[in-house]
Amino acid sequence: MTATLGRRLRRVWRHWRSSRAAGRRAFPPATLAAVAAAIGAGERAHRGELRLIVEAALPLHAAWAGVGNRQRAIALFAEHGIWDTEDNCGVLIYVNLAERKVDIVADRAIARRIDADTWQALCSTLTQGYTQGRFHDSTLAAIAGVNALLRAHFPFEGARANELPDQAVIL
Repeated sequence: MTATLGRRLRRVWRHWRSSRAAGRRAFPPATLAAVAAAIGAGERAHRGELRLIVEAALPLHAAWAGVGNRQRAIALFAEHGIWDTEDNCGVLIYVNLAERKVDIVADRAIARRIDADTWQALCSTLTQGYTQGRFHDSTLAAIAGVNALLRAHFPFEGARANELPDQAVIL
């Protein structure tokens, strides 16, 4: 068996073993309620729209095909319409539990003002917290960090509609 085939099989196995139950354990109802509240509160102070998508495992065909974390995050960014906000101010925090990886995808207006290193620092903080099992606190800290960045670069300018749901998506 080649090394590449072995890596692919191990990756598929890791994703096959991960389940939606893992997502529910890491993000119980109290955490999901706190996440929705933090996103809603933040969005009342800036023009951005924030979504959290937690995926316990990639679909097996995607794991086998070698779909990367960033690639999957961009696909979900599009699939969930996060790019389709009035001010092009959507942000996705994507969590892949099976691989213990996090990616942040920002819409074009935000990407012009906030550099990739800033997002990577937030991803690293999340990953470190998740490694220690601190899903609740780490997620809320990351949401607070995103909200602070959006408040600084895209401050609130009067009443506007909430364009995306505040609730996390657990896949």
